Amino acid sequence: MQLANGHLLQQHSFINNNWFSSSKKFAVINPASETVLANVSDAGKTEVLLAIEAADLAFRKWGTKTAKERSMLLKKWYDLIIQNTRDLAVLLTSEQGKPYNESRAEIAYGASFIEWFAEECKRSYGETIPSPAGNKRLLTIKQPVGVVAAITPWNFPIAMVTRKIAPALAAGCTVILKPAEDTPLCALALAVLAKEAGLPEGVFNVIATTKAQQVGEILTTHPAIKKVSFTGSTQVGKLLMQQSSSTLKKLSLELGGNAPCIVFDDADLDVAIKGTINSKYRNAGQTCVCANRIFVQRNIYNVFIERYTKEVNKLKVGDGMEDGISIGPLINEDAINKVKYLLDDAISKGADVVVGGTQHKAGRLFFEPTIVTGCTINMQLNKEEIFGPVSAVYVFDTEEEVVELANNTQYGLAAYFFSQNINRVWHVAEHLQYGMIGVNEGIISHTEAPFGGQKESGFGKEGSRYGIEEYLHTKYICIGNI
Repeated sequence: MQLANGHLLQQHSFINNNWFSSSKKFAVINPASETVLANVSDAGKTEVLLAIEAADLAFRKWGTKTAKERSMLLKKWYDLIIQNTRDLAVLLTSEQGKPYNESRAEIAYGASFIEWFAEECKRSYGETIPSPAGNKRLLTIKQPVGVVAAITPWNFPIAMVTRKIAPALAAGCTVILKPAEDTPLCALALAVLAKEAGLPEGVFNVIATTKAQQVGEILTTHPAIKKVSFTGSTQVGKLLMQQSSSTLKKLSLELGGNAPCIVFDDADLDVAIKGTINSKYRNAGQTCVCANRIFVQRNIYNVFIERYTKEVNKLKVGDGMEDGISIGPLINEDAINKVKYLLDDAISKGADVVVGGTQHKAGRLFFEPTIVTGCTINMQLNKEEIFGPVSAVYVFDTEEEVVELANNTQYGLAAYFFSQNINRVWHVAEHLQYGMIGVNEGIISHTEAPFGGQKESGFGKEGSRYGIEEYLHTKYICIGNI
């Protein structure tokens, strides 16, 4: 891994604008080559408490800075990220595995949150309220909630970080970030650039650790932490919510998904196939919003499978740093084993593998782009996130039937469907029980749009004008005897 700016590769936690080493280390592995990229200091209770103390102290000044002052620093940070796009993309592909072009796109997407909230913080308006009494004036103001703990996943190690910390910092909060242990290097590189941009001591802190349970418990129970934002599994989200109840912290939870992707018989098949592939195979299927269950109407089922198979066969598997790669490795051995388990279960219950179905010759953590037909609701891949490059295809007959099938899950993050019937578009979009709906489109995430789910996929919105509200209190003021 060759970086033009070697300083971006850091191996220690970042606390109060300093690097903290520890005697214990953990290896960060390149999932494509399975070689060690770095041995990172494994932080524990001592480092977390130091970070909380630093963030709490820094909040007293950062929270009182003007929106314009915070905006200017965030814009400098954004500029530095854009200037270092190439190195950050190399770092991202090296530790996470996605193709280099996808990594470059993630850098741009991640940086866009910093740019967006650098502007949005100047629009955190209060309001005046018509008073019922002539001698009173009623108004509201917005104030930052305080110290924020952000816990992020490995699948988007830049964008999942900036989507949380940009609005928090813009609102006037200080942040303690715990990135995933599989991908801490991108978060530490962001810290390098944050310091270079001029963010004051203690405003942004990064704890690199393998002790997720211990650190998570401290962050969710410490009284100085006022807000927790978490992206990850529903199981862990419920635990963090339970722990946070001890101090009634404000929460944002972006949890598991089980996205349906419906192809109606009136769809433009070119659009439907392209959109489904974009949703399903991006990042080797390792996204919380990727198509998990593909429902195809019966009278177009055969032609869809034929054409979809042809396009999936064009996808090239390999090391993300090589040219022309569409699908990189899965993140680790557990991910490979989960895909194998779900496929074995489906096959044992009558599913057919049309394409793929095995590990790829590129390496131990690579899996072939796969299509499985004959899927039914009693299979585990209907109930669980696949998180791999596997298309599970189902057949349906009527609109009412498929909406019921699509909603038959505890999750409610994202859903997709393809139709050219405007009446159907409105009806289905309104009846799908999901926080985000893609209509004739497989890529729906945008900085300007709210990201978040319903049901056991969590609550709270990231991005858009709603994103900064998650880090603000609304304070009501009544002025009397006027």
